[in-house]
Amino acid sequence: MSQPASDQRAAVLGSPISHSKSPQLHGAAYQYLGLEIDYTRIEVEEPHISEFLTGDGAQQGWLGWSVTMPLKAAMVEQMTTVSERVSALGVLNTVVIGEDGHGGRTLHGENTDVDGIVNALREQGVARDEQAAGSFAVLGAGGTAAAALAAAAELNFAEARVYARSPERAASAAPLAEQLGLPLVIRRLDQLGEDLKDNLVDVVVSTLPPRAADSLVSQLPPAGPPYPILLDVAYDPWPSVLAQAWTEREWTVISGLDMLLHQAVKQVELFTASTTNPAGELAEQQHLIMVERMRSAVGL
Repeated sequence: MSQPASDQRAAVLGSPISHSKSPQLHGAAYQYLGLEIDYTRIEVEEPHISEFLTGDGAQQGWLGWSVTMPLKAAMVEQMTTVSERVSALGVLNTVVIGEDGHGGRTLHGENTDVDGIVNALREQGVARDEQAAGSFAVLGAGGTAAAALAAAAELNFAEARVYARSPERAASAAPLAEQLGLPLVIRRLDQLGEDLKDNLVDVVVSTLPPRAADSLVSQLPPAGPPYPILLDVAYDPWPSVLAQAWTEREWTVISGLDMLLHQAVKQVELFTASTTNPAGELAEQQHLIMVERMRSAVGL
């Protein structure tokens, strides 16, 4: 049974969490929908997941949680059910709270990071609608990198290239790539520059933490087309050093805020499914207005 509107709430969980712009995004959406849903940030470190779930997280009124680092993998084992996507990736970024047939609570894990990457890139015209083509580069080998590989498969790229400081860690992506039907090339992070010079990459998605990609700037070729689109997931601070270098060369850059926006749109649809005004049931024009309200809330 749905809680009274004034008691409904959701939150973003992670650590550190003070920089998160999810409250602005979700708040704008719920205001447009006319729903009184309180959306907050909650600091939760990985060792304290169980403590949260049996404490504040066990209280009435929760619709769902957005999940960020370092909880994306650790939270999976706490779920009642997970989507096929989460089962394949081993990471989630969304928990939808429901009830079973006996009045008990259920926790369903989903991963909308894939939607965020796919839709942010599609806005820039990235698509392979027919025969698979192109090479999709992923910087990093963590949970968001897994979502990026799924996005590469969904966008119908012919190949993925994972760049990481530790090729051994990057090798853990091989089973997922095989499951996705995506040929995989593993490269050291310091080999990105030479591959860019050789025009071996069409899209670059950096999933590295803030400032972790700064050292790559010295590897970049000088200005001159054609070079790949960059989606830098790290948006605080913005522009990142890598994004600034890309812009100075007049290459296309997509902010991590665009990804955050699009993954949040899907979360809003999931969190409001049981409310009086589900976002997923809006008419197309109304849905577009909601998205624009969310976009404006974070200055996009």
